[in-house]
Amino acid sequence: MIPERMRVAMYYHNCDVRIEELPVPVIGSGELLIKIIASGICGSDVLEWYRVKKAPLVLGHEITGEVAAVGEGVERFGIGERVFVGHHVPCNTCRYCRAGQHTACQTLHSTNFDPGGFAQYVRAPAINVDRGTFILPDEVSYEAGSFIEPLACVVRGQRVAGFRPGMSVLVLGSGISGLLHIMLARAQGAGRIIATDINPWRVEQAKKFGADHVLDAREDVPARVRELNDSYPAELVIVCAGALSAFRQALASVDRGGTVLTFATTDPGVEIPLPANEFWRNSIRVMPSYANSPYDAQVAIELLRAGRVDVEPLITHRLPLEEAAEGFRLMAESATEKSIKVVIEPWG
Repeated sequence: MIPERMRVAMYYHNCDVRIEELPVPVIGSGELLIKIIASGICGSDVLEWYRVKKAPLVLGHEITGEVAAVGEGVERFGIGERVFVGHHVPCNTCRYCRAGQHTACQTLHSTNFDPGGFAQYVRAPAINVDRGTFILPDEVSYEAGSFIEPLACVVRGQRVAGFRPGMSVLVLGSGISGLLHIMLARAQGAGRIIATDINPWRVEQAKKFGADHVLDAREDVPARVRELNDSYPAELVIVCAGALSAFRQALASVDRGGTVLTFATTDPGVEIPLPANEFWRNSIRVMPSYANSPYDAQVAIELLRAGRVDVEPLITHRLPLEEAAEGFRLMAESATEKSIKVVIEPWG
């Protein structure tokens, strides 16, 4: 039986996350009510300058669960089925979607489920049910399934950056995004993979999860990359750290004909100096990647189902909803803490 009220983790700021009660959402035609089993804390959830202006709110978008109730007209899903639900979904009809730029779609930027995933239940609106809800394969645990959204973002990033097997890859920053990029690049047949970080523990994790070489980010990274890569810069440089120094290192570490993928973002108002003439002469691309499309989510699900990317070892903490505040602390301080991925289990 579905209760009338539920517990949620209400975000006020990174150091103030409170357990509160809200009514269980009421679903309508075409909608689903999802009982949340696992919800990952994303690095963007603790991007305080971005989140606090909308507080208080229930965050959490990396979710898996089971269908608790089905709205009128829903035929593809039944009560009790294991599912992943994407929070941002495109319209598939606008000029951006038709051009394959789904993450530039205004609908994608305005869709979400109700409330966030750090709750016992969420309502999936009809549009999310239609193009953002997928059956979670039996081979994929709920906890591993909470990686579908972040892995899909990584899939999209490498796809639009033109990744190809055999490429030399430099990953700047070995937090959760950096590690997923390392793992996906390795699974797709990258050549030499070099990673950086300033945290010795993260350096070890980057080695563990597939990097051939890991550098202290305070070194002369462009010079060291050339030493380790047969005197050449890297063909694909992926920025997974928001520090301006990482962006500068990226611009100085990319080979002719190569690509700099800015997967991370800076603080608002930060400008990155671009050597325009040099990049023009050497056919170098600089491009961002934000979010993912339903196609990328499907690819991520298959990568997990087939065991091509094994994300379970990335989970360092599994916490009940009551300890969500500790989870936010661990993620906010992940540069110094021994934490990679924190998963909240609302019924744990």
